[in-house]
Amino acid sequence: MNAFERLDSIADKDTFVPYEDDIDDGRVIADDEYRAKIQRNRDRYGLYEAVLTGTADINGHRTAIGVMDARFLRASMGYYVGEKITRLFERATKDRLPVIIFCASGGARVQEGITSLLQMQKTSQACAGHAREGLLYISVLTDPTYGGVMASFATLADIIIAEENAHIGFTGERVIRQTTGETLPEGFQTAKFHKEHGFADEVVSEDNMKAYLSVVLEAFDGKATSAAVDKAPEGDKVSRTDEKPEADKVPETDSPRGSWDNVKLARKITRPTALEYMNELFDRFTELHGDRISGDDPAVVGGIGFFRGRPVMTIGNQKGKKNVQEAIRRNWGMASPSGLHKAVRLMKLAEKFSLPVVFFVDTMGAACGKNAEEMGQAGVISETLAAASWLKTLTLSVIVGEAGSGGALVFAIANEVWMLEHAVYSVITPEGYASIIWKDSERKKEAADAMGMCASSLYGQQVADRIIPEPEPVTAESLGEICSRLSVELKDFFAGYSNMTAGEIVEERYERYRRF
Repeated sequence: MNAFERLDSIADKDTFVPYEDDIDDGRVIADDEYRAKIQRNRDRYGLYEAVLTGTADINGHRTAIGVMDARFLRASMGYYVGEKITRLFERATKDRLPVIIFCASGGARVQEGITSLLQMQKTSQACAGHAREGLLYISVLTDPTYGGVMASFATLADIIIAEENAHIGFTGERVIRQTTGETLPEGFQTAKFHKEHGFADEVVSEDNMKAYLSVVLEAFDGKATSAAVDKAPEGDKVSRTDEKPEADKVPETDSPRGSWDNVKLARKITRPTALEYMNELFDRFTELHGDRISGDDPAVVGGIGFFRGRPVMTIGNQKGKKNVQEAIRRNWGMASPSGLHKAVRLMKLAEKFSLPVVFFVDTMGAACGKNAEEMGQAGVISETLAAASWLKTLTLSVIVGEAGSGGALVFAIANEVWMLEHAVYSVITPEGYASIIWKDSERKKEAADAMGMCASSLYGQQVADRIIPEPEPVTAESLGEICSRLSVELKDFFAGYSNMTAGEIVEERYERYRRF
């Protein structure tokens, strides 16, 4: 799409208002041939330069918008483009508007020498200034997006969308081939490649772009939160962690079975996965992908959804239970360092926009092995624990299956921890405990009893704050019943904390774990 077609496709009718165009670029256009080339592009495309900026509504959400047009000198970034983008961020910061930029570029405007290079810094600092004010920025990477644009404002966004079929990267294929002699694989630097390597939240088609942007804008623009969920009585600050559930609402003991039976129920392959809970509990759940570093770990899933109109960030372990291949791909829900980096990114995104975070825990532990160790698994776990501890937004953890060791703990640092009736939570698996203590993993049943692997035991120790009754066993067919119960509890949970400040929420969470 050219810039005009793009605006028509995503902006509400007759809402685009261009920003004024009073930029003097004469001092950087000294070469007559370069000047003539610019004029030919202006005459041919009806554009003064390679980017249009202004304000527009997208399904009623007022935004500051920039649209780059690759027809105009491949939308290369020189002084004019850099100045337009910088002013866009500065104006949006002043007016407290979210920014959306449809990026397209072949790289730097080399005809302008070092001035073109310095636009990377100028646009990046303006973008960072907008972010420091807690404002939303969405970047859409279209075909093509390369070079200085890609290595500056294009990849500094809160949400990065790769448009379907776009080619994206830092150095183009021809330059890589000429510089290194490498033969690049098929599908290299495509939108799909970009998402798979953790650099984009989603690949979106042109047809679905406006709908996708609308969901993101509604979740992060700060307006939906104030209209959400019933609040507690004015002035009534509730600390729910000290409450005991009513006897007729939450059982204080499990049914009379052994701890090992609970372990088997928690591990049952028919138990719903995190994604099933997310889609059932939250309206318009939209998954966000990638750690922005190296990958998109399928063992960790997360995204935004709406609970009774309130935007929520949700993160969890995703076990692959369809078949063995899917289980292997998901690594049985055991998070790698990449998955934990993704989780922290989503936590920080929630913190920036004051969205509560709901975790779903279902893993026997963190990923282990050569790759995890080479990526610094222990250090990444500790960083995740620290991030979750001091998150300046409300957090809830729901243990829905098996929760083991540090791999579970990273998603169980919350203001409250709830457990399904037959979920389990332990420092190690019963098999591991038996191997360490008795050198005999076959004594797993005895180990499960010794470890108190049942929700009621953890409730008694105040490790769990709620026990959610479940049908026996919980399956996809009974998921609606479980989520109805969770929905009632979740409504009360949000109401109970509604009058607490971010500082009070953090302090309560700190004290919750300080007592252990």
